[in-house]
Amino acid sequence: MMVDQVLTVRCKLAPTDTQAKSIEETLVFFADACTWINQNVDPKVKGGIKMQYLIYQDARETFGLSANLTIQAIRRVASNRKTAGKNKIEEFQPTSISYDQRIFQYREADEQVGLTLLHGRERIPLDIGNYQRNLLKGQKPTSATLVKMRSGYYIDIQVKSEAPDTIETDKVIGVDLGITDLAVTSEGETYSGSEIKTVRDHFAQLRTDLQRKASKGTRSTRRRCRQLLKRLSGKEQRFQRWVNHGISKSIVQRAIETESAIALEDLSGIRQTSNRRIKSLHKWAFYQLKEFVSYKALGAGIPVILVEPAYTSKTCHQCHHIGDRNGKVFSCPSCGWGGDADYNGAKNIADLGAAVNQPGGPGLFCLIEAEKIPGLQKAPLFRGG
Repeated sequence: MMVDQVLTVRCKLAPTDTQAKSIEETLVFFADACTWINQNVDPKVKGGIKMQYLIYQDARETFGLSANLTIQAIRRVASNRKTAGKNKIEEFQPTSISYDQRIFQYREADEQVGLTLLHGRERIPLDIGNYQRNLLKGQKPTSATLVKMRSGYYIDIQVKSEAPDTIETDKVIGVDLGITDLAVTSEGETYSGSEIKTVRDHFAQLRTDLQRKASKGTRSTRRRCRQLLKRLSGKEQRFQRWVNHGISKSIVQRAIETESAIALEDLSGIRQTSNRRIKSLHKWAFYQLKEFVSYKALGAGIPVILVEPAYTSKTCHQCHHIGDRNGKVFSCPSCGWGGDADYNGAKNIADLGAAVNQPGGPGLFCLIEAEKIPGLQKAPLFRGG
């Protein structure tokens, strides 16, 4: 069965001054419409269809948006109510608008996009390079997102392509995620977190200084500090994405070279877990790293396997007995193996991934000493598979 892979291609827009003004007005009216809809629909209503039935006509008449842009505003509010939890947005900012095939068109011949704005349809040139051209070549995208950034206006175009068939392999590269080292593979490749820590500590110190300055300053000082904090957050997020792109590309490339599957820890719900090591992982965007590995692997036909992370760094990969971890060092009380705890964890993740990838295989076992359990001879204890 063929699987569609969806990629987002970010393209910079090159609007005229008149078009730029129209884009800005549309963004403002769209954000104001979202805020107004959110304020005028019962907070208990979270379904987009019911919300549309209740508010569509009034919203369209109040803000003068096209029919589809009004529906997109309603969907934006409904989506936020479903996913934001306690952090619901009270006031929407004029930063983005979602577009579908009714109000968006990509024209490959003249490298333009057609967008429905506040005062009608506009054809806006793209300022793109060969990278974007190759991704968009022959495509007929049906959805996009208009985005406002400090450097200008962009259109994020979603394109679909058929992912290659997934390879069949009995080889697995395990990846252990951590803080000291962001990732360690079962082949011994290490992606150090020392440089990351230096940069993040720098951002944290700047953030602290700005917050202290804002608490003691005038109204204009506080406003300026808020602007700088927002800009700082953007820089940190871009740095984070850059690092995760580099790590994921390297891991997937190695899997391609060795024709191996990739096994990752399933870190869903890490904020709720009581495990101190796993809980600390939310300090870095490991979910983003997993997503980057997953979509790069999908495009290369490499299987990605998620495994339960419990005890992977405390179990000896040689004999599968539970040992002791002291920081970055693991020591096994049974066979005597000792070494890097993250490498040991990566080896266990690879073994678990192989057991999942080959359900008929041998699984993971360790031996119970018979003399420790009366009446029991030496027997293998199944640990996974």
